Amino acid sequence: MINPLNLNMFSEFMKDAVFIGNGNLNFSKIKTSDEADEGSLTWINPARLDKLDIFNRTQASIVICSINEDFVPKKNQALVKVPNPKWTFIKILASISKSNIEWGIHPSTQIHSEAVIESPVSIGPNCTLGKCTIGSNVVIKGNVYIGDGTIVGNNVLIHPGAVIGADGFGYSREDNGTLIKFPHIGGVLIEDDVEIGANTCVDRGALGNTKILRGAKIDNLVHVAHNVVVGRNVTVIANAMLGGSVTIGDNSWISPSATIRDTIKIGERCTVGMASLVTKDIPNGQTVAGSPARELSKFLLFQDKLKNLLGGEN
Repeated sequence: MINPLNLNMFSEFMKDAVFIGNGNLNFSKIKTSDEADEGSLTWINPARLDKLDIFNRTQASIVICSINEDFVPKKNQALVKVPNPKWTFIKILASISKSNIEWGIHPSTQIHSEAVIESPVSIGPNCTLGKCTIGSNVVIKGNVYIGDGTIVGNNVLIHPGAVIGADGFGYSREDNGTLIKFPHIGGVLIEDDVEIGANTCVDRGALGNTKILRGAKIDNLVHVAHNVVVGRNVTVIANAMLGGSVTIGDNSWISPSATIRDTIKIGERCTVGMASLVTKDIPNGQTVAGSPARELSKFLLFQDKLKNLLGGEN
């Protein structure tokens, strides 16, 4: 439940909206169309073929949808027609979520005396912050570790349990087999508008910085090794592993459980398929899949040949 809100409060997101029905209704809940009841706000995906049926079934007080003349609101219901219902709904929800943030630093968090922290910030319980720099409008959830030499930009969200700036895994073996650790003295640079998921690890650089560039989104349980560069607006999904010194170009997509071998360069606007093992550089705009990863058309051809060798078995 939230305090009752009126859509007039979000007029900046609905410049092209058309209101039908009771335009003065308030909402205090945000739910799916099936779970919505009186006092709820919901939306309908315009890609759904059954969107009219969904609209007729929902009990939501306010429904955000695309233009469709067959939609007739019920009594005490408001219909908000916009060109892109999903974006409008997301922006409203994000605005509400941001307004509910509790700004400040939890007393259980430990912060190095030389750390630089701008305001406002929200830092949850049991965090440990080393000699780092934290920008404004940053939200750091509970149990996060941020090591020395880490720079966090503005409007960054770091979810619980993330470890930012721990040593990378770098060793050299002596003649007698003894492993000698390569000291990691670099840092981590996280630019503006980045999100880092729960229990994700971003290692500090060996000599320079590991870099997560503006707008990148990293999911839960991702490992980002030392000296990796994650480009602008890149998406890295759960359980992916980026080896040391990997570079990922802007606007690329790394699917769940993908493994990128160390020093690999992935171009801009690339897609790496689920559970792929990338052992070679990928040029701009290419989609790869498989283990080892191949360009998608070659991967599909290989799968067909393999299927034929196995007598048509899946």
